[in-house]
Amino acid sequence: MKTTLAIPVQKTTKSKLAETDFSNLVFGKTISDHMFVADYKNGEWTDLRIQPYGALDLHPANAALHYGQSIFEGMKAYKNEKGEILIFRGDANAQRMNESAVRMCMPEIPEEIFMEGLLQLVDLDRNWVPDGKGSSLYIRPYMFATDNYIGVRPSDTYKFIIFTSPVGAYYSKPVSVKVETDFTRATEGGTGGAKTAGNYAASLFPALQAQRAGYDQLLWTDGKSHSKIEESGTMNVMFDINGTLITAPTNTGTILKGITRDSVIQLAKEWGKPLAERFLTVAELQEALEKGTLREAFGTGTAATIAHISKINVNGKDYLLPDGNPGAFSYKVLQELDGIKYGEIDDSRGWIVKI
Repeated sequence: MKTTLAIPVQKTTKSKLAETDFSNLVFGKTISDHMFVADYKNGEWTDLRIQPYGALDLHPANAALHYGQSIFEGMKAYKNEKGEILIFRGDANAQRMNESAVRMCMPEIPEEIFMEGLLQLVDLDRNWVPDGKGSSLYIRPYMFATDNYIGVRPSDTYKFIIFTSPVGAYYSKPVSVKVETDFTRATEGGTGGAKTAGNYAASLFPALQAQRAGYDQLLWTDGKSHSKIEESGTMNVMFDINGTLITAPTNTGTILKGITRDSVIQLAKEWGKPLAERFLTVAELQEALEKGTLREAFGTGTAATIAHISKINVNGKDYLLPDGNPGAFSYKVLQELDGIKYGEIDDSRGWIVKI
């Protein structure tokens, strides 16, 4: 790995590695030894460093806590059979984070700082990348306002941090979902297209209601009419109806431009899979479930990659989807993506950076 930035490193004096049970990883609970940090002040990113992972010192008047100027990304590193570390589409995450920053009146992060901080951090903590299929190192870059001022305006100062977390499989089985027609994840003109903290805060209450009713997640509908399917939980969602893959477009500003979504679409186009980037209506979905023309439905996202959907509740009625067919498109695309991420399939698309 060639580096272009000299980033000072302060190594931890007490690694948590030896006391970590890699056979029993709960998603997001175990954090690696170090983190990359950079500060924005006087119009530039400064004081780039890697330091031991630890608590932050925040003022009670911290602007992010009061007004929600906070954005983040989610990505993963994988280990191949040679012990090399592979990062999947990090440049796409850097680009998307800057799109979120613009929407939230926050400074963009130069891709060089984003990628060098990430690569040097993962290289330092490379022993935290778990072995084995289904396991990976989850990477969380995020930025938040740091002005100690409670006036309502964009902050002048910010902090950018990357930390990592070894994880196992996100979903251990297919998920059940419920079509949500009362609450809204995002509306046109809002922040649905940005990966900002407030979007997730707004989703917690309706998601909890669905879980209490026995469902794993929601199928979000549009905020105007609640007649069009947008996302599934924190993932993009795709439906195979009569052999055509249907997924919501991302040009309305209400839907996050998923990196996994984009990867699946690229593969579908390469393989000649009929594809329609359009909104599927709730009525169409129910009709397809009634007639049995919905071959499969699945979510796409960094955490799960592909999350197969086994049950959908529409207008109070449960519909069971066909049992997973290993020959179905979603299984084929999952196998391809996993093969690329773990170095078992040649990366012909430039999606992998190797450490």
